[in-house]
Amino acid sequence: MEELGIRNPAMGLAHIGLGKAASVRYNFLEAALYEEALRRGEAELTADGALRALTGQHTGRSAKDKFVVRDAATDGQIWWDNNKPMTPEHFDVLLQDMLDHVAGMDLFVQDLIGGADSENALPTRVVTEFAWHSLFIRNLLIRPATEALNNFQAKLTIIDLPSFRADPARHGCRTETVIACDLNRGIVLIGGTSYAGEMKKSVFTMLNYLLPEKGVMPMHCSANVGPDGDAAVFFGLSGTGKTTLSADPNRTLIGDDEHGWGENGIFNFEGGCYAKTIRLSAEAEPEIFATTKRFGTVLENVVLDENRVPDFNDGSLTENTRCAYPLHFIPNASETGIAPHPTTIIMLTADAFGVLPPIAKLTPEQAMYHFLSGYTAKVAGTEKGVTEPEATFSTCFGAPFMPRHPAEYGNLLRDLIARHNVDCWLVNTGWTGGAYGTGRRMPIKATRALLAAALHGDLKASQMRVDPNFGFEVPVAVEEVDATILDPRSTWADATAYDAQAKKLVGMFNDNFAKFEDHVDGKVLDAAPGLRLAAE
Repeated sequence: MEELGIRNPAMGLAHIGLGKAASVRYNFLEAALYEEALRRGEAELTADGALRALTGQHTGRSAKDKFVVRDAATDGQIWWDNNKPMTPEHFDVLLQDMLDHVAGMDLFVQDLIGGADSENALPTRVVTEFAWHSLFIRNLLIRPATEALNNFQAKLTIIDLPSFRADPARHGCRTETVIACDLNRGIVLIGGTSYAGEMKKSVFTMLNYLLPEKGVMPMHCSANVGPDGDAAVFFGLSGTGKTTLSADPNRTLIGDDEHGWGENGIFNFEGGCYAKTIRLSAEAEPEIFATTKRFGTVLENVVLDENRVPDFNDGSLTENTRCAYPLHFIPNASETGIAPHPTTIIMLTADAFGVLPPIAKLTPEQAMYHFLSGYTAKVAGTEKGVTEPEATFSTCFGAPFMPRHPAEYGNLLRDLIARHNVDCWLVNTGWTGGAYGTGRRMPIKATRALLAAALHGDLKASQMRVDPNFGFEVPVAVEEVDATILDPRSTWADATAYDAQAKKLVGMFNDNFAKFEDHVDGKVLDAAPGLRLAAE
């Protein structure tokens, strides 16, 4: 087996059973990976110098094909309602078959780090069949210094072979596509899909499993920090504005997607960004748009015109078009990926029912309730058959990546909020004046003004009212914001219609939270919407 590149000589691929490969290219840099990807026909160059790759039938994560090995160590640790089990025996067969599959292949290896905090870092080796996958994960994770590669020892190994086809009967999986995680041995096997995001989320899943035992909170969030060291965390599902609102030119970006919160403060898990590009424009998001014109950026499933210029308005391949780039491509990005304990937590939701106020103050118990709920809403027309707003609840704002029970993460978050006296706000970037189709989208100018007031601490001195449906506090007046928008009921033409819609949404929250009631204490249950009114 031919081995090229910088590596720990004691930790070659033969060490993990991949010695049948024809060649291995360790830790190749961007230019060499471009050459390999283009030579092998995996990708093509855009007019601006980025690398564009297509992923075929898989243009997003295959959540139903992800499995966790269920053994004596994980049996009582994993939230099996949310994670599909695989037997150790099936995993071992799958591993051996994948090791055999690489015979005669040219492979690529990147030795990288998950976690900017050295005390909680996860050294990760990623073995890929595709050169562009190697560039992708190099962009997304933290790149160690060159001299550190000579002694690199991985605690997590990811093997990604898109050409491998799993056998459900033989491997205990569902289809030819498989993402199998052995959390105790630190091995992730990915086969039958070219979607690069599976690698990134596998690292997140592993950190979500390991860190809570150390008292460190893993978070699916973006984060930034002000000039005075006032850090902020932004939770939110897709479409709520997590990336856009955390990209503030007056604040330093820590990261856009995955972070930890431990004894020393918050830290980015990653060294890059994986941003959606559908309808991306230089006017709306200039920093992200600029990265798509840089050498080193990977564009995933983006349509190119006849001159190889990206058409970000074309969703014919998928609405989930993406760009992957190193964090330093963003002008105001942190060089360390580390920030102090947050002073503010923002939970973003896009309420298409038009019920929630544009901002609300949360107690630690309310924050835990809304964190476990993870609410947003789809709008009518986004999916076939959706004719009215549809509630979406993804616990911890990232259920697919949570191996442990949500209550573990929720309790950790509540304790950290209380210990560090963090202000928590629920921000609705959705609809006002009615539900989707009748009302209008929350003005971005108002959202930014409210967010700025929350981050600067100005809202803490504001006069507050208690929302009659959800029980949280809502400011009565905020400078530069139309006061009527702060009371959603007053923005509706028919107040009784608002009341009916609010009652319906409260019911959805309570129905969804029923599965958590046995895992939280009475204070969190008292934070549920509607319960306070029912007791009066």
